[in-house]
Amino acid sequence: MTDQATVAPVGTRRVRTTGWLQEYGVYLAVAGLLVFNLLFTANFLSTANFRTQLVQAAPVCVVALGMALVIGTEGVDLSVGAVMSLAAALVPLYLGYGVVPSIVVALLVGLAAGLFNGFLVAYVGIQPIVATLALLVGGRGLALVIAHGRLVEVHAPAFRALGTDDVLGVPISVLVAAVLAVVVGLLVGRTTFGRRIVAVGGNRSASTLAGLPVRRVLLGVYAICGLLAAVAGVLATARLGASDPADVGLLMELSAITAVVVGGTPLTGGRVRVLGTVLGALLMQLVRATLIKHDLPDSTAQMVQAAIIVVAVYAAREQSSR
Repeated sequence: MTDQATVAPVGTRRVRTTGWLQEYGVYLAVAGLLVFNLLFTANFLSTANFRTQLVQAAPVCVVALGMALVIGTEGVDLSVGAVMSLAAALVPLYLGYGVVPSIVVALLVGLAAGLFNGFLVAYVGIQPIVATLALLVGGRGLALVIAHGRLVEVHAPAFRALGTDDVLGVPISVLVAAVLAVVVGLLVGRTTFGRRIVAVGGNRSASTLAGLPVRRVLLGVYAICGLLAAVAGVLATARLGASDPADVGLLMELSAITAVVVGGTPLTGGRVRVLGTVLGALLMQLVRATLIKHDLPDSTAQMVQAAIIVVAVYAAREQSSR
């Protein structure tokens, strides 16, 4: 009896600690990095630096928003980087028809890629990690074929404005990411579709028995994820002023999954935290920028990301076991 009484409070405290870490850890991490950079990083407060960090974080944020919906259904999409690459390869191919048609084509192909993934998961019954792995490999290969394996410069001023111009002092790419975050937040919190995402992720069998359109929900979230990945590919191409299918979106799936998990959305599904995902994307950018500014290689940032994932997954597991 004494041993049990002693162990219980320790377990309770551990669960409370991990629960707090999952709920508020991303806020603390972002605040801590900001304070560290304010104290030890030169020119961190400059407007140019803040602009750079936000513009570079925007594509990650956009992809992570789609990934959060997929993970909310207890799935995953490993093809987001390849879809970004495919969108980047298509933009210069159709710019001769105008900026809007080229963007529309890129977005439609991203939507089609998402529908393909969703069909394999929802209607064929293939596990998400396997279904999206096919497009992870094939999508980037197709992008390289389209671009003939080379970097293609984009000179259209109207298109490049998406990555360089401002609206009321806010970079267009950041504004696009912010608007999409609000839309996804409203989708999750205020619509029937959003509630169904959470229900399917929480218990797919019970959702099926309750008569929810589980297959359509799965098809929808993968379609949205593919569409948002294409948006990110367009934004990345506009910022770089060039289409490089070999590099655009490389390892984006890692960054997006990290942002989602760190933001408090568990890999086991049943919950979607939109604000946490946005902050998670910002955290990933701040980690990378901080390490680079202090003369550490980019490979170190990848190792730090891996460590962050381990901590976030551990916190989510403890909460789930409770």
